[in-house]
Amino acid sequence: MNLEESARLQIEEAVGHTFRNPALIACALTHSSIATARVESNERMELLGDSVLGLVVCEHLYSRYPDAHEGDLTKIKSYLVSRLKCADYAIQAGFMSHVVLGKGLAGNAIPPSIAAATFEAMIAAAYLDGGIECARRFVMRFVEPHVDATERMGHQMNFKSVLQQVTQSMELGTPTYVVVDETGPDHAKSFEIRVAVGKRRFASSWALNKKAAEQAAALLALRELGWADGEEPNVRIIWGGQIADHQDAAVAIEAATASGLPDPSTTPSQSAE
Repeated sequence: MNLEESARLQIEEAVGHTFRNPALIACALTHSSIATARVESNERMELLGDSVLGLVVCEHLYSRYPDAHEGDLTKIKSYLVSRLKCADYAIQAGFMSHVVLGKGLAGNAIPPSIAAATFEAMIAAAYLDGGIECARRFVMRFVEPHVDATERMGHQMNFKSVLQQVTQSMELGTPTYVVVDETGPDHAKSFEIRVAVGKRRFASSWALNKKAAEQAAALLALRELGWADGEEPNVRIIWGGQIADHQDAAVAIEAATASGLPDPSTTPSQSAE
């Protein structure tokens, strides 16, 4: 891939680094769907960048919150380095207008999984060309504005917010929450709430107040869609579940985005009316 000077300058401005080896930028922008060989795509750089990203953010949180427990730090870090957030960072940086894709993807909306991979690959490019401090400056330029807000989410991550970001970014609509049942006296009610996205309904959840029940229902939906795993307090937000491990993940995610969520009549998890 031949990188135009204007594109190189835009990317260097976003990264905050002048590259000695611009070929690293070109590789970070080359998706496997167009690369002559897998090793010529950004997949290897994505792997390295993911590790550098985790180290930089974890070290920052360790220093910034000296009294925080391991579980709380893990939760904050998991959100800040999630595929969803990395896709956001890539878009903010303006990388996506320069990504080179194969014919099956070119001309269509770029799936968030590809955006996230591009951001991680660019972290690797910064690390390989300028070292860990260069990569740190680049990462924190995009992560830092979100650190305090994420920490203020408190002990429970805002799963409602995550679900809404994911579904809206994939143009699946805004999640709606419905009270299925409630029990107990007025001063101590418990609520059963389920979430729906478009035609699809997910499993319901009980809690001692509506806010907690909505959060629990959102987490159930995220898990069912493959966008979250793990148990409280160490839930990890991911993108696309196991499909991200397969070569054709981007094509499959794009197809899912185009077709929307499955109709509930064909979905085993459909709740009864």
